[in-house]
Amino acid sequence: MRTTKPSIPKGTRDFSPEVMVKRKQIIQTIESVYQKFGFVPIETPAMEYLSVLTGKYGDEGDQLIFKLLNSGDFLAAAKETARDYKQLTPVIAEKALRYDLTVPFARFVVMNRNSIVFPFKRYQIQPVWRADKPQKGRYREFYQCDADVVGTNSLLAEAEIVAMINTTFKALNISGFIIKINNRKILAGLTEVLNCTGKESELCVAIDKLDKIGKEKVLEELTAKGFTEESLKTLDPVFALEGSNEEKISFLQDFLKNSETGLKGLEEIKSVLGLADKLTHGESNIEMDITLARGLSYYTGAIFEVKATSVSIGSIAGGGRYDNLTGVFGMPGISGVGISFGIDRIYDVMEELNLFPSETLLSTKLLLCPFDEEAINYATTLVTSLRNAGINTEIYPDAVKMKKQLSYANSKNIPFVVLIGSEEISSGTLSLKNMQTGEQAKLSLSEIINKLV
Repeated sequence: MRTTKPSIPKGTRDFSPEVMVKRKQIIQTIESVYQKFGFVPIETPAMEYLSVLTGKYGDEGDQLIFKLLNSGDFLAAAKETARDYKQLTPVIAEKALRYDLTVPFARFVVMNRNSIVFPFKRYQIQPVWRADKPQKGRYREFYQCDADVVGTNSLLAEAEIVAMINTTFKALNISGFIIKINNRKILAGLTEVLNCTGKESELCVAIDKLDKIGKEKVLEELTAKGFTEESLKTLDPVFALEGSNEEKISFLQDFLKNSETGLKGLEEIKSVLGLADKLTHGESNIEMDITLARGLSYYTGAIFEVKATSVSIGSIAGGGRYDNLTGVFGMPGISGVGISFGIDRIYDVMEELNLFPSETLLSTKLLLCPFDEEAINYATTLVTSLRNAGINTEIYPDAVKMKKQLSYANSKNIPFVVLIGSEEISSGTLSLKNMQTGEQAKLSLSEIINKLV
């Protein structure tokens, strides 16, 4: 048989036990915060019908959806189809891997509308897939931790998201972060001021790349999409806007004075800032950023993005308000707002800042080290009591030299071992050794449990 060199696709990763323990810590922290704020868990399938996903992420987003070829002779169905990929794709690929968790959630809400109590607050922690170019902090397969509330227009929902972000990063000991906020109605107002009404999507897609490609390239893209030189000159003060949130709001109050939509978005931001300030006792870490656009086309109100200030990496969380995402599935008028934490980028931030405590590497707390087969049998009578007491315990399965067993404990950072030989079996008194200090003591099983619990 021909051997194959093992490899994995670019943009995907294996996770070692050491990495998984740290990832679990992040997930459990986020999950506990979601539960604290009243959210309940759901899950949706890894694959969705392509028709469910397309048209929700803009043209560029749609191109990053991983399509799944139909089973069987999928080419037979394609013989009569034009070879343009946009026409061909739905014929040979009816399903796709989910691009995010929000659109599948909207589909879930519509399908389960009769059993859901609104407002419905759900969280979802699952992997998503994007056919993106892999780079640091950007993968083709990655986990998202989403929390959304649907069925309410209240701006308190946006403010609670700000509070959740703060609570989560405090729990993870990430102090260097900033929550950026904007509103899609303000961006729509900008197009009205520029006399480019109807080009909100083009403006958002271009401005969303500001951090990546810079102002000049953004202006080139807007020019190519039909924005005039005069309109871009009018836009120039927006790119240069700095100062406090109050100063930015004051500027926009005048700049958007002829746009009813823009002023409504500005009022919404003022309300969110005020509510968030109360919920976080003045520690919201929130900054208004008029150039924040987020490229996803379904956002209609507030939009959020969280950046780490002490590490050079992309956004570590993001989200926003969507007023009619369920409408495309036949259930109009259901407004929602949500946030998504990027576990992979949060992990990279914590790793770079050395924020993981050393004890997170621990899985086994106690290793039973038998000298011989009789000792292995004796260890089996002890281990269940230890585990029932909440002590993560394992038995070394082979009667090998003690040096090898202790080396195993050291390699796994197991802090305690119990040495079991004929003397321990006959006396019922066990030798407990602290692997960090080398201290050793003769103790009964109950004394060991009391010491380690």
